Amino acid sequence: MNETRKAQSAKSRARSAWRMAHDEERITHGAWQDLPAARRPQRSALNAVVVPDEDEDVLIDDDIGIRIDAPWKVVLYNDNIHTFDEVILQLQKATGCSAQRAEKIAFEAHHRGKAVAYSGEFNECFGVMGVLREIQLVVEIEG
Repeated sequence: MNETRKAQSAKSRARSAWRMAHDEERITHGAWQDLPAARRPQRSALNAVVVPDEDEDVLIDDDIGIRIDAPWKVVLYNDNIHTFDEVILQLQKATGCSAQRAEKIAFEAHHRGKAVAYSGEFNECFGVMGVLREIQLVVEIEG
């Protein structure tokens, strides 16, 4: 009886694997409409696939290497959660600037709503952004 269960289980797994591969092929080629509702792909607004129409022009940026080296900025936004001391210390840690410079950036973000915390190459800005986000400061990179 145990041998029979093992054989049925192996057949079931094989059938399931075949069905999944077959369904995946149908989904890839756009023929998912004829799948049973339980096996159709579920898509939310967050992971929707956008495919341009055949007659739609698509711009491809071949100059990505040049754009990465272009001047980028890390923008710090005011959040009314962190103290000035926390922000100043984290700015010093992230950018290596003086306490006076970090204080100026923090006050500008507080009064204007945002301030440029750092500018440089993309990889440098990405590192600075990571350090600032360690304490959940609200930052983004603009280029």
